Amino acid sequence: MSIKYEKDSQNIATLTFDKPGSPVNLVDALLVETLFKHLDSLESDSSLTGIIITSNKKDFLAGADIDRLYAIKDTDEAVFMVDAFKKALRRLETLGKPVAAAMNGSALGGGYELALACHRRICMDNPKIEIGFPEVTLGILPAGGGTQRFPRLIGVQKGLPYLMEGKRIRPEEALKNGLVDELASDRDDLIKKAVQWIKDNPEAKQPWDSDNFRWPGGDPKSPNMVQMWAIAPSFANKKTYGNYPAVKNILSSVYEGGQVDFETGCRIESKYFAELAAGKTSKNMINTFWYQLNGIKKGKSRPDGFEKYSVKKVGILGAGMMGSGIAYVSALAGIDVVLKDVDMKTAEKGRAHSAELLNKRVSRGKMTEEKKGEILSRIKATGKAQDLDGCDLVIEAVFEDRNLKAEVTAEAEKYMLPDGVFASNTSTLPITGLAEKSGRPQQFIGLHFFSPVHRMPLVEIIVGKKTGKETLAKAFDYVLQIKKTPIVVNDSRGFYTSRVFRTYTMEGLGLLTEGQDPATIEAASLKAGMPIGPLAVSDEVSLSLMLHISEQTKKDLEEEGVKMPDVPGMKLVERMVNEYERAGKKAGKGFYDYPEKGEKRLWPGLWDLYPARGKQYSQEEMIDRILFVQVLETIRCYEEKVLTTTADANIGSIFGWGFPPFKGGTLQFVNDYGVKEFLNRSKELADEYGERFNPPELLVKMADKNEKFE
Repeated sequence: MSIKYEKDSQNIATLTFDKPGSPVNLVDALLVETLFKHLDSLESDSSLTGIIITSNKKDFLAGADIDRLYAIKDTDEAVFMVDAFKKALRRLETLGKPVAAAMNGSALGGGYELALACHRRICMDNPKIEIGFPEVTLGILPAGGGTQRFPRLIGVQKGLPYLMEGKRIRPEEALKNGLVDELASDRDDLIKKAVQWIKDNPEAKQPWDSDNFRWPGGDPKSPNMVQMWAIAPSFANKKTYGNYPAVKNILSSVYEGGQVDFETGCRIESKYFAELAAGKTSKNMINTFWYQLNGIKKGKSRPDGFEKYSVKKVGILGAGMMGSGIAYVSALAGIDVVLKDVDMKTAEKGRAHSAELLNKRVSRGKMTEEKKGEILSRIKATGKAQDLDGCDLVIEAVFEDRNLKAEVTAEAEKYMLPDGVFASNTSTLPITGLAEKSGRPQQFIGLHFFSPVHRMPLVEIIVGKKTGKETLAKAFDYVLQIKKTPIVVNDSRGFYTSRVFRTYTMEGLGLLTEGQDPATIEAASLKAGMPIGPLAVSDEVSLSLMLHISEQTKKDLEEEGVKMPDVPGMKLVERMVNEYERAGKKAGKGFYDYPEKGEKRLWPGLWDLYPARGKQYSQEEMIDRILFVQVLETIRCYEEKVLTTTADANIGSIFGWGFPPFKGGTLQFVNDYGVKEFLNRSKELADEYGERFNPPELLVKMADKNEKFE
């Protein structure tokens, strides 16, 4: 039984959700069926004075049964799935008895929708508890009445951001913003408050079931809401470029549901949910952000046979933006940090970056001064290598120079623990080559962080030819310890993320050299789903750094007897830096101008440098080039065993450089497009634009066998 029933001496019934053999309670067929049976009993019990809904799990109720959701094939099946849960919730809130949700843990999605169907929401005051609607992050919408109850509870303008952005909040914020009514100190207090509220409110009913109900702030058809509805769709489209149908459907569900009675509004919600659940976007997002991401976090790419490891003291070499960012997230996770640079003054400057980030958290009420001091005290700034004594992990984050990296490696290995791990934060230099300067290459690995470190969720772990499995296991555990997502790749120039990201920037810059309009290139990239255009992101990375990496790569290849291929985009970078002294955003000028006041704007000189000429491509043609070039390079990485799992490819592409999430990542893009269709389009692009679009042999074989990337 998934719901336990108890009734006390005051005739208050408690329904405790407790799914057998599962760590969480899910809104699945068994729960709904069991809830209906209990509702039959409750309706026939004339002595009943009230109902408490709670959970015997860590969480209150986790949400939908994702396996069932993912298996949905048509809209009728989707409507059937959610309507049963809807009917149960509607019966619960109209029983004629007060119902209190005693939220002992997180209530997300369907879990919070159940709480909304109760007349009172009391939540334990635990900072680990999360409340909200994450459905949009899986390409769907809350379909247990969430788009109807929630805006009726707290208002349309206040409610839409929670529904459309998928943000999760803590109990204190939930109380402040009206998502819950009361907080409790512990479980006993939770039940005590629920009992007392039931005794004090015997005639409780939902606001929307009262004759005098008025929407907070006005219903969707009220005159004072006209302006909001006039701009909301265009504002949403500006952020999503029409790529996320769930956002549009949430707006439609709230707007249309607000024109009619509650029950009709719920039927409208089911229609918009079904359209999403049976569609491609939700399948892409569920596959990647649920199955594959959870598989990564559970250690799918971690070697077996090694106990879970916790880093106790980490040394960071280099107190620049990357090094100071790594120091911050490590200290935040409870790890002691030694932040070393060439001198104390430079190291202290890096430590000040952590203080600045912590101050922001304090000012926003998300951290106390005491907690800030505790975290900051874990970071020791130093100019002395001796202070690395006792470090079980050292991460170098110095400039991309082989000799400098070799120097700091040798220096650190004198003092760190003999069985400690040494990691390089290089973004392009092969780990195997860097490890040659180490006295213990089996303990040498790559940990490629992304900037800004405190915001970017990914760390790319690079395994060198001599890296040991225990070293990989420890590195993997450290990444999880600092609450980042690890992907594991084998050694290669540029590894996976930098190698494929470069194809995006070079394709965009290449379009410019072909005489395509720069503003149109940027617009096509955003429409494709990329978070920032190739010209803008090149400025962010720094054109001078791109040029330095290219020159280092050219030098390395020449030593190997290999000629570096000419790339039009890189020639453009060279001209921008050397001829026009436009090195990027940090320098105040690159492909964009960065005025002190006002927004950045494309440098007018671009139109003179590369005036429009020849055929001007359609947006669709540009989008295909921009996306296909990234996907094809990913397939090459997979073919060469740089990548070993589809999950690492997909998650790495989205979290690493922002490949469109609605496509599910680079390899899921192929599945979504159709393997044979993707192969044929690649051949067309290759015929038109060059060999970089030639399909890899692996893709040809997969198309022949009708296989997908699994």
